[in-house]
Amino acid sequence: MPSLPDATHYLSLSELAARIQTRDISPVAVTRSQLERIERLDTELHSFAGVMADTALAEAEAAEAEIAAGRYRGPLHGVPIAVKDLFWTRGFPTAGGMLIHKQHRPREDATVVRRLREAGAVVLGKLQMTEGAYSDHHPMVTPPRNPWNAAYWTGISSSGSAAATAAGLCYGSLGSDTGGSIRWPCAATGLTGLKPSWGRVSRHGVFELAATLDHVGPMARDARDVAAILHVIAGADPADPTALGAPVPDYRAATWQGVGGVRIGIDPAWNSEGVDATTQMALNEAIATYRALGAEIIEVRFPDVKQIVADWAPNCAVEAAIAHEATYPACKDEYGPVLASVIETGRALSGLDYQRLLLRRMAFRGRIAALFGTIDLLLTPVQPFAPLTLATISTLGEQPGLIADLQRYTCPFNMTGNPTLTLPGGFCEGMPIGLQLVAAQLGEDMLIRAGTAFQAETTWHRQHPTL
Repeated sequence: MPSLPDATHYLSLSELAARIQTRDISPVAVTRSQLERIERLDTELHSFAGVMADTALAEAEAAEAEIAAGRYRGPLHGVPIAVKDLFWTRGFPTAGGMLIHKQHRPREDATVVRRLREAGAVVLGKLQMTEGAYSDHHPMVTPPRNPWNAAYWTGISSSGSAAATAAGLCYGSLGSDTGGSIRWPCAATGLTGLKPSWGRVSRHGVFELAATLDHVGPMARDARDVAAILHVIAGADPADPTALGAPVPDYRAATWQGVGGVRIGIDPAWNSEGVDATTQMALNEAIATYRALGAEIIEVRFPDVKQIVADWAPNCAVEAAIAHEATYPACKDEYGPVLASVIETGRALSGLDYQRLLLRRMAFRGRIAALFGTIDLLLTPVQPFAPLTLATISTLGEQPGLIADLQRYTCPFNMTGNPTLTLPGGFCEGMPIGLQLVAAQLGEDMLIRAGTAFQAETTWHRQHPTL
């Protein structure tokens, strides 16, 4: 099979799918091309925890045969994607970024992986991540590098998902988000990422960090692509009683609906306090774009987030302690220092303090639900400052104020469970800047409408790193 044109690796998932459906591009050829690109580039990027070359080629061959026979399954059929290494893959190691699980070979696929395969997707492999999906990589893991500039942060914890997708090593990926771990990596690498409503996507077969904060979602090149992936992975799951039973709408149909009359809320004070000029400029340009598209921009007052941001860490710590109680402290020496410290914090928190936290969380969730009675979407930054260098990130442990600033626009929506969409909205010194849209519970279709409309008028999502 001849090599594909060099630009093919930066096609959007939807563009590739259309060419696969018409048999202009072969699933086998594109899968081979992706595997060759991974072999050539990932020794520097470190985005993959493991490559599943044999099974990927077998899946591509099966997809090609089915499509040739007229049995096309949909827009993921024959498309090479990859998944974060906390999703179980039958017979293939799933480590969750942890030394202790390095040889864990699940007996079944996670529900989301099974659904991807049933849709005909080609699973290229497992993507590297921070230890246990918390804030730092295990000391024995080489962190993924940002393909735009290796001196800059790739985000946490879906760092490998971001690096691989942005570098053209897959056409989309699955990540998870407990406090910002789809949004920060997408913002750092110029991707579009959707954190669904809590429970919209099954967590069966997904290594847990914090059960009530964990969200599973797609990371890709544009809103049309995340709609295609979300359409496949969303929905009720008998194996996960917390997965919501609400019907799954046709998210792909939302890509054509536009934003005429959609009410987009902004809080000028919250969006500007401590926010750098470049990020504010990107927000203002996005507001102007939405106005021109017919959206109604409404000023709102967002509830104060200081306490809920402060509560996120102990809430996560208690739930992490539960998630790891089978191996911690029994195997404490195999844990990295950051994850171990979080678990210790959770084990030490009193029941009374935890209950107070839960009551504050319930009240905050109610305030946000009330806010979305007046608007359809909320527009915010992903983070209040320009893209972060690794040198700055290395000082986070010494700057609690910087951590709080980083979490200001992300972790509140894990505490409430609201869905969010991250969009590239500009550049600063050659590095991408991300914007965030937030919707009411189960408002993923509204996010996709707004994201697709924005990307029809802008080209930020079509910029790619040079490797």
